[in-house]
Amino acid sequence: MNSSSFQSSLSELRSLFGDRLQENVSMANYTTAHVGGVADAMLIVNTAQELENTIHRLWDLNIPYAIIGAGSNVLVAETGIRALVIVNRARTIKVDAHHEPPTVWAESGANLGTIARQVALRGLSGLEWGATIPGTLGGAVFGNAGAHGGDMAGNLVLAEILHHSSGRVDWSVDQMDYAYRSSILKRQPGDSVILAARLKLGHDSPEAIQARMDDFSARRRRSQPPGASLGSMFKNPPGDYAGRLIEAAGLKSTRIGGAEISPVHANFFINLGDATADDIGQLIAQAQRLVQDQFGILLELEVELLGDWSNHSIVRTNHGR
Repeated sequence: MNSSSFQSSLSELRSLFGDRLQENVSMANYTTAHVGGVADAMLIVNTAQELENTIHRLWDLNIPYAIIGAGSNVLVAETGIRALVIVNRARTIKVDAHHEPPTVWAESGANLGTIARQVALRGLSGLEWGATIPGTLGGAVFGNAGAHGGDMAGNLVLAEILHHSSGRVDWSVDQMDYAYRSSILKRQPGDSVILAARLKLGHDSPEAIQARMDDFSARRRRSQPPGASLGSMFKNPPGDYAGRLIEAAGLKSTRIGGAEISPVHANFFINLGDATADDIGQLIAQAQRLVQDQFGILLELEVELLGDWSNHSIVRTNHGR
């Protein structure tokens, strides 16, 4: 949607949300890479019910929207977003340790690392892999996030989904049709919104669980670079690693503007302080082109692109299996 056509939507949004609606908001303040243009409108929601009510209204009025959580896995175009950006801060967490297996239920805006640390204190294991992931539960369920040998497919019991045609429904892990860093929701975006999820856990001593989380944190510090980034830029292709391919293509430490392909890990693109989304976009396109030219492999983005990227030569592959 272009800027002029979104103006009519803005008047409806002002009527719906009043002073809660923010306008002309810099997305650089809402993403971990600290880049991106201006969103025409933004709304912060604090509960899953508030998120559900908001989405119903937007669907009824056919107003475009984008949902973000921690902003750790999204790259917003320099030209911004012609849609309502919903910042999901629905963060309630409830632990059920009285049934077997124990579970934790949380709203989709809850930080996955926070959930992992809270259950660990109660001697509940199984989410140690998520302690170092900076994103939200909703993003993890949507993209089948994983690390250190664990992933969401191994923990999810059910996801509470708001579906455009079916209403509010509970989906099992099988219905999510998980694949590597992918789900049915990611492959068919726009029809559904994740409101909350329940995850299965196990038992262990808090000390043993904390030791594993400390080990994972130490590994992360050794292998992943500091600085403002989006996390892993590309999915690992079958049988290989995106970082190895980018390094083998000679791109490690390559800079465009204020953005750099990290000299520590080539699948991390760092904002050195004054990068723009365009700088990062050019690095993405260069990495895709050179890796495909040299190795015949098209690197598939792990991050989500928001806004208009039509002027860039980034290959936006489908979210296949």
